[in-house]
Amino acid sequence: MEQKKIVILGAGESGAGAAVLAKLKGYDVFVSDSGAIKDKYKIIFSENKIEFEEKKHSTEKILQAVEVIKSPGIADTAPVMKKILEKKIPVCGEIEFASRYTKSKMIGITGTNGKTTTTLLTHYILSKAGLKAGLAGNVGHSLAMLVAKDPQDYYVIELSSFQLDDMKNFKADIGILLNITPDHLDRYPSFQNYIDSKFSITRNQTAADAFIYCEDDPVITENLPKHNISAQRYPFSIKKKTMPGAYLDQHEIIINHLNQTFTMSIHNLSLQGRHNVYNSMAAAVAANILNIRKEVIRDCLSDFRNAEHRLELFATVHGVDYVNDSKATNVNSTWYALESFHRPVILILGGVDKGNDYTILKELVCEKVKAIVCLGKDNKKIHKAFKDCVKIIVDTASADEAVATASGLATKGDVILLSPACASFDLFDNYEDRGRQFKRAVKAL
Repeated sequence: MEQKKIVILGAGESGAGAAVLAKLKGYDVFVSDSGAIKDKYKIIFSENKIEFEEKKHSTEKILQAVEVIKSPGIADTAPVMKKILEKKIPVCGEIEFASRYTKSKMIGITGTNGKTTTTLLTHYILSKAGLKAGLAGNVGHSLAMLVAKDPQDYYVIELSSFQLDDMKNFKADIGILLNITPDHLDRYPSFQNYIDSKFSITRNQTAADAFIYCEDDPVITENLPKHNISAQRYPFSIKKKTMPGAYLDQHEIIINHLNQTFTMSIHNLSLQGRHNVYNSMAAAVAANILNIRKEVIRDCLSDFRNAEHRLELFATVHGVDYVNDSKATNVNSTWYALESFHRPVILILGGVDKGNDYTILKELVCEKVKAIVCLGKDNKKIHKAFKDCVKIIVDTASADEAVATASGLATKGDVILLSPACASFDLFDNYEDRGRQFKRAVKAL
């Protein structure tokens, strides 16, 4: 019997995982990437006898597929995708494909900001509770690779809007929506399209499933009635009492589900700042729904260490704190970062602007920032936005130069904060590369 052909577009983490799983399930697999493929993925393809090509797309071969699994980074408007869609070949994402081959519980986490922190924290709690839990999606491993090579009972998955767009039948047993603010508007026709993309975390959920969301987010609450949500709702809020779910009563977080209630002081949270109270609430509600013991949840919320590049206090040099928040690739992430500091800040800002509106930062910048060090090729918009309230705005063209300039402007007790509010591709490979170069420059001091 002839094998059915599956084509994987994009040979990164998700593409490699999808290819291995498809091969394991008996498909004839072909991987195609328009760019160069990293050696570690070439080794995986060779070991699994998977055919691949790099730096091109062989259209004729690709159009022989019965299904295409595409990387979330590839837009439907890409030339190769237009041909695939014209031929009406079914297209899905790696998460969707992987979910067909597992009956394990899925905890899907999305939102414009805080996804990585909440995903890591939720996974940490599950693991500490002794559950067999895998970390997948935008953080951790490819879900397909885990399903193929290291199956788990639970999967905690960070989901970007692009990943959600490539899903039709995926179902989250627990879906978490943290917040929605304008982002990726270069890829969506309108903000409403982006909102609908985020809400698709609730797609296919039933009354037996859980939907955890922020009651304080105006975009979420305004859009709730527009979506037919079947799941049991668990709102969390720091402004009002919510039952079931989580809320803040003075300095105590109250988590409640069925007849189970437990409290914890926000002063005992390892992650500080208002946005992290929300992230901690979301993870705690998910853990509570899974009947994880209160003591385990409490311990995890108090001793969790956040991800690299996310408000990471990296070093203190001559009384100045250096904080790596390179993962802040949009304005809202930078807002959250600034909001959590109560000392003078020297802010390293800039990169590839995704249609940023800096006005939402203005009040916090005027209040907290004593100097801005621009790290990008085109910084005109930053100068224009903050020239009225920040006297010192300096342009730099490398992490070394930015750190040297910032440290020259700092005095004891200040914070030097890399929180760029922009993508990194003008000067760096990605936000991780930007964060690591920042840390190397700090070490060199």
